[in-house]
Amino acid sequence: MTSRRPDEPVRWLVLLARLPNEPARHRMAVWRELRRAGAILIGTSTWAMPDVPAGGPLLDRVRELTDRAGGSLVALGASGYAPRDAERLLQRYHDARRDEWTEFEADCDKYLEEIAKEQRIRKFTLGELEEEEQSLDRLRRWYRDLRRRDVLGTPGASSAAEQLKQCEATFDSYAEQVYTAVGSPTTGD
Repeated sequence: MTSRRPDEPVRWLVLLARLPNEPARHRMAVWRELRRAGAILIGTSTWAMPDVPAGGPLLDRVRELTDRAGGSLVALGASGYAPRDAERLLQRYHDARRDEWTEFEADCDKYLEEIAKEQRIRKFTLGELEEEEQSLDRLRRWYRDLRRRDVLGTPGASSAAEQLKQCEATFDSYAEQVYTAVGSPTTGD
């Protein structure tokens, strides 16, 4: 995240990408790269993202992808014509990040529900533990990706950090239950 003061206007990097329609893989590669970096689509082939130092390497990658496809890329610095334009763009950015954080938290809820179900039915197997660990690793990677692209620190993102901690603590508890069950001799043999 950047150390921007709340009253300081955000500078934006606006990217105008022109790519041939075919093959579609080039357009998809540019689209994925911009989404991964947290850019928001503001019009047909027009993207905006906060103009921060970390944007330099992204700009280089997008320019390379565009050139490779036989297209063109124009990068512009912007701050909004009027204060309300700048506020609207910032709001769109925060809305996009908030949607991502909401989706992440929903997946955390599903993860917690899944472990609760396994505990309820007493499914304490190493195979299930490995599956839950892979799911937790996916949540951790997703969280890191969201933090990386949320360069302006969207309000409410801290609740996602708490939810991930809850997933980690729940996994640790489940792992203890699995190790106890696997290590205990069965009775009645």
